[in-house]
Amino acid sequence: MPYPSIDDLPWPVRSRLPQHAQEIYRGAFNSAWSEYAARGAEQRERSAHRVAWAAVKRLYRKEGDLWVARQR
Repeated sequence: MPYPSIDDLPWPVRSRLPQHAQEIYRGAFNSAWSEYAARGAEQRERSAHRVAWAAVKRLYRKEGDLWVARQR
């Protein structure tokens, strides 16, 4: 299911990621959700979450318990 806003993201995502990273996650998830419509429901959701985390990891990295922006 696509997420209408960052307030609808799963709690682990909302509680750990900065707001900008949450926006990246939401956009990537929603895009992947649309792209993988032909897959089964479970595989579609799993794939969309993987794509979303990969998108976040391109711009953020984890330092201890915090996610911080990567230096460009």
